[in-house]
Amino acid sequence: MIYLVTVIHVIVCVFLIIVVLLQSGKSADIAAAFGGMGSQTAFGPRGAATVLSKATTISAIIFMLTSITLSVMTFRRTGSSSVLQGTPAAKSAPAPAQPRPAAPANPK
Repeated sequence: MIYLVTVIHVIVCVFLIIVVLLQSGKSADIAAAFGGMGSQTAFGPRGAATVLSKATTISAIIFMLTSITLSVMTFRRTGSSSVLQGTPAAKSAPAPAQPRPAAPANPK
């Protein structure tokens, strides 16, 4: 089961990358290069949702669900709560040598 979810997760990852790269920016005109916004809304002009934006939303939701599913399945399979739980403890480095105090100057 975990292999099936992993395969679906990888396919959704590749699809999400492709869909995001195919989209054009919301303000892809010359004014956007100089910081201008198309309207006075907070995040730029909002148009009708295209097929690519709907595909991005759906694939992002599937990506999040498969990520959570994989983490829960891995936790139940291994029974540990941390990836680093089975690693040996790191040895502490020796303290650096303390410099000797300077000898008092001999006033003659």
